[in-house]
Amino acid sequence: MAVISTDISEAVHALNEGQVIGIPTETVYGLAGNALDGDSVARIFEVKERPSFDPLIVHISDLDQVDKYCEEVPESLAKLAEKYWPGPLTLLLPKKEIIPDIVTSGLKRVAIRVPSHSLTRELLHQLDFPLAAPSANPFGYISPTSAAHVEAQLGAKISMVLDGGESQVGLESTIVGMEENEVVVYRLGGLSLDEIESEIGKVKVKSHSSSNPQAPGLLKSHYAPKVPFLLGNISKFLKDIKPESNKVGILSLNAEFSGFPEVNQIQLSSSGNLNEAAQNLFAAMRKLDDLDLELILAEPMPEKGLGKAINDRLRRAAAKG
Repeated sequence: MAVISTDISEAVHALNEGQVIGIPTETVYGLAGNALDGDSVARIFEVKERPSFDPLIVHISDLDQVDKYCEEVPESLAKLAEKYWPGPLTLLLPKKEIIPDIVTSGLKRVAIRVPSHSLTRELLHQLDFPLAAPSANPFGYISPTSAAHVEAQLGAKISMVLDGGESQVGLESTIVGMEENEVVVYRLGGLSLDEIESEIGKVKVKSHSSSNPQAPGLLKSHYAPKVPFLLGNISKFLKDIKPESNKVGILSLNAEFSGFPEVNQIQLSSSGNLNEAAQNLFAAMRKLDDLDLELILAEPMPEKGLGKAINDRLRRAAAKG
């Protein structure tokens, strides 16, 4: 059982000893280890049961550390970093040799970001190395947004979780890189497409990959509950289901469906606020998954702002491998 603690010195000691621990970020909780130590990184893959072809994100304390680990930062990406770091933005940049190949799954670019969570930034300032930190959950399952989520899933495999409260963004970071002088968004996330394009103009958005992804978190089936998960028009789905059924869960933006148990229905934001919906998404999916259900029904969000990133996660939760 992992200890849940706010003691940064305890976290520093564990990481210096080569252990992996749970840490808070503004996006979701991460499973962190020394990004420069291949053994620690291998332990991350082992604890998560994550395939070695899925690369990791490296977390650093400040923008000025990028030069230690990356060969260059193209001008457009530098503008984004200066505007949105610390924050839910990950840049895909040519890596220096100091970054082990296991971090990048042998790829020449490393995913790197500066998190904005104050506790984790203080932790990073007290370490002599950056942290590799994918989401702190078993591979492919719902990402954790609290220390309790991490302990429940991985507590038997790690020594501690640094408790920073509930994640404020609730979606993983947006991943951005360059291809042939064109800015590419590889993963939609906590920084909206509108915010990116307001700073550097129109960008290309790439879809996810079913194998050998070029950036972290791009596999087609991901963020999935254990219970079968259907995405679409909930009202149409319910026409074929008995109203008294207590084996069906419903996940919506702010709609309520009469005749079905209230405890099985979760509205992500009663006011329809997509930022609030993003913050609540993974906790809501986890809550429904913990009920004794046979099916979860979900509706797409409006395709604007963070709604695009939420829909990306919903589609992958509903994907069949």
